[in-house]
Amino acid sequence: MNSQNTTPVLSIEGLIKDYPGVRAVNDVSFSIQSGTVHCLIGENGAGKSTLVKMITGAIQPTQGTMKVNGKVYTPNGTQSARESGIATLFQELHVVDELTILENLTLGMEKSWFGFLVGSDLEERAMNTLATIEPSINPHARVSTLGVAQKQIVEIARAASSGANVIIMDEPTAALSEREVERLFTVIRRLQDQNVTVIYISHKLEEILSLGDRVTVMRDGKHIATKPMSEIDGRAELINMMIGRSIKHDYSPRDAIKDEVFLSVQRLTNHRLKNVSFDIKKGEIVGFYGLVGAGKTEIARAIFGADKASGTIRLNGKDVGKSPREAIAAGIALVPEERRTQGLFTSLTIRENIPVMNLPRMSDYGVFREKDELNAAIDYVEKLSIATSSIEKHTEKLSGGNQQKIVIAKCLFSQAKLLLLDEPTRGVDVGAKKEIYDLVKDLANEGNSVAVFSTELEEILGVCDRIFLLYDGSLVSEINNGPDVDTNFILNAATGGLEEVV
Repeated sequence: MNSQNTTPVLSIEGLIKDYPGVRAVNDVSFSIQSGTVHCLIGENGAGKSTLVKMITGAIQPTQGTMKVNGKVYTPNGTQSARESGIATLFQELHVVDELTILENLTLGMEKSWFGFLVGSDLEERAMNTLATIEPSINPHARVSTLGVAQKQIVEIARAASSGANVIIMDEPTAALSEREVERLFTVIRRLQDQNVTVIYISHKLEEILSLGDRVTVMRDGKHIATKPMSEIDGRAELINMMIGRSIKHDYSPRDAIKDEVFLSVQRLTNHRLKNVSFDIKKGEIVGFYGLVGAGKTEIARAIFGADKASGTIRLNGKDVGKSPREAIAAGIALVPEERRTQGLFTSLTIRENIPVMNLPRMSDYGVFREKDELNAAIDYVEKLSIATSSIEKHTEKLSGGNQQKIVIAKCLFSQAKLLLLDEPTRGVDVGAKKEIYDLVKDLANEGNSVAVFSTELEEILGVCDRIFLLYDGSLVSEINNGPDVDTNFILNAATGGLEEVV
């Protein structure tokens, strides 16, 4: 629904965000009209998240200006953004299950006098907003009784009742069923009826095409186009604008791959995965590529036993247990996406981190051999070219690339024959990326199998022999890597353009 007011509710003019050595957002300008659903799309790394963080005051722009309803807007934090009428609905829900829906709707907005809550019309306003958006939800029920979609609606109602006239929704349907998505779309259209503007961010192009009034495409930190949806010629035009270039990769076929299947996964299913089946051969590097919410991390965690899933996982012909301890014992190691919180003991030194996945290698009858620990640390620091002044340095003081190498060293020390690498080069510099890619190829050439789970297409195309394409928890296609790989086909599959075929 387009508003009669011609002044944009939000305008962005020459916005730039620089980080050391990187320009994440590069001279972006566009405007958003009141009462519309304005979609924001782009590949992973296009700059969408950085742009949203500037709009919400989470980070400050290096250069450029923003205006809300024609007035200069300079939020110094998320609270000042909310005071200016801009709220955000994140993928991770921010509701309190133990409280009632009404208590959640007013949480953080209560009025007080000398520390005592005082009466206001806040509760009535919140209940009226909820009744307008979704009358079927009982405001006096506990949030714990609601499903994911209804919890999202509670967050939307809280934003709307707080006076927000712009609500940013970041991948809001990632965990929703088809019916729940339809319900959310109904809610969004009701918001439009109240002249609330929705900035909608999603990798699901069918949602963009069916819901949006206008769309802004970003690529490599730049603004590519802002168009009315009526002028977009289907998903093909959106994909072309998102890619806009040839994806560079220097993949070379390898001779180390054996015909023998090393890992066999059949019908892997859980809250996120839908009947996923595939195999990995000895000495093979396979890639799992998908956009946000596709299920790549969930596959890695299920194989490693960190998440529960039904189906069968067989390594070298033997069933793999359902826990990380059993996975490690079977020869599987995971380099997790969040290395600092899940992959490292940051308060420990390099020397202390490397052996933790296989301490029995360092002990005889319960007696720990410190000399062997020392030698192992020296060996892996040299082998992986870890830049450090001492193996006694705490890992929290290392760069991102060197931290990642420590996590990989831990996995190698565990004597794993199957390495699961989830976003292996996220947050590392170009030089460290190349070193990690070379290491992956060397490991595979030595007969190990490697699975790379990544949202970076150039990474997948650069190192992987075979590529599995994921969308919404399903494996939708499998392709062999090579010079004639069709990147448009890959993006089409990853954005929901194919039916499930595997």
